[in-house]
Amino acid sequence: MLDAAITRSPGDATELVYIENREATARFAENIIHQNMDSTDARVIVRLVKDGRIAVSSTNDLTDPGLDRLLADAAQIASLLEPDTSFPELASPASTQTVAAFHDSTANSSPESRAEAIAAIAKQAKSNGLDASGLYQTEAVSIAVVNSNGVRQWHSETRGEFSVSTSDDPTLGQGWSTGAERDINKIDAVRLGGIAIDKAVRSRNPEAIPAGDYTVILEPAAVGQMLLFLGFLAFSGKSFAQGGGVLSGKIGEKVTGGNITISDDPYLPDYPGMPFDYEGTPKQRVVLIENGIARGVVHDRRSAIMATTESTGHALPPDNARGPYPKNLVMNAGSSSLEEMIASTERGILITHFWYLNYLNPMNAQLTGSTRDGTFLIENGKLTKPLKNMRATPAVLEVLSRVEMISKERLVYPQYSAAMFVPALKIAGFPFVEDAES
Repeated sequence: MLDAAITRSPGDATELVYIENREATARFAENIIHQNMDSTDARVIVRLVKDGRIAVSSTNDLTDPGLDRLLADAAQIASLLEPDTSFPELASPASTQTVAAFHDSTANSSPESRAEAIAAIAKQAKSNGLDASGLYQTEAVSIAVVNSNGVRQWHSETRGEFSVSTSDDPTLGQGWSTGAERDINKIDAVRLGGIAIDKAVRSRNPEAIPAGDYTVILEPAAVGQMLLFLGFLAFSGKSFAQGGGVLSGKIGEKVTGGNITISDDPYLPDYPGMPFDYEGTPKQRVVLIENGIARGVVHDRRSAIMATTESTGHALPPDNARGPYPKNLVMNAGSSSLEEMIASTERGILITHFWYLNYLNPMNAQLTGSTRDGTFLIENGKLTKPLKNMRATPAVLEVLSRVEMISKERLVYPQYSAAMFVPALKIAGFPFVEDAES
């Protein structure tokens, strides 16, 4: 279909990206499934080059007349624009590595199987006086990139995700847990529900402690949430090339503790990603921070020209102006268990995850957000009492310079179509500015 459309394009050069997504979701609240949805949609995005002018348009009308209208619209848009002298040539054909990211078990997962798991969790939550809310979702995604230079790339993948929150409003008990896998059979939703229920029960009647700097133990989800923002602020080749990225001018310098290594790796067996980007360029594994030293950023074709280098295969879809982004972030594992981290802490805070995490100061990757769904005081190596939620203001690279322990177990944390494969961290001097509930 795309090959035929390319031959009918009025452009000097044309790139077509096909994205098909089947999403099946069960949402539940107050121990009841309130939404069950199964939807499939497919769209084609065109990037058309005409007389040096670049236009982007999209449609989900995949008939020949629909695609012809798409191409005609893009040509008309291009005629209204100024020439884009910074736009690189479209990608050339290149071979890509095969990844095993598609699982029939996920693509064919039934609503009954999701309902059975949710029912078991709801029953357990109710017996503990809790309300359970969350989602159980599967996706099957297919992507093709074809251009007039001869690029023809195809990839299919599946995603399974489960998350659950449990709460008890009268006593402020809160718990949460999540899991993500390419193969839905690897997600034990009932076990994850049990974790959230246990945290909610132990979180009842929380106490407040003063603002200040504390030793914290961040569970993997909390680490993943910080790393997601670091991807935007530090690892994007666009902001790096423009001089506004956190790592701009710092390649080769120490930016975190020597025990931190972060890479973008779409070929990780634990959660493989797409082996090419939305320009059809093969993805490279990119070391971003190695033993605390800034080593690089990810590029698409445009940012690579700005930085006088080559694309690393990290372009987003043509209708996204954000620039390249690392969608398969990996942090190195350590040698500790979560239990050992807690046992080694004289006084500190265990954090399950953050809520409403957002930019505070993008220039130094400082974030702000509150703790959520299971925050506990650690005293003399033991969890002693639940804490009220607190507002944290970490500058991510700064707190990664004070990591004392790293867990050997790592988990996948998905967000915004990215996936972070991350451990738990014990960090000294983590800043809190106020009680988030005051």
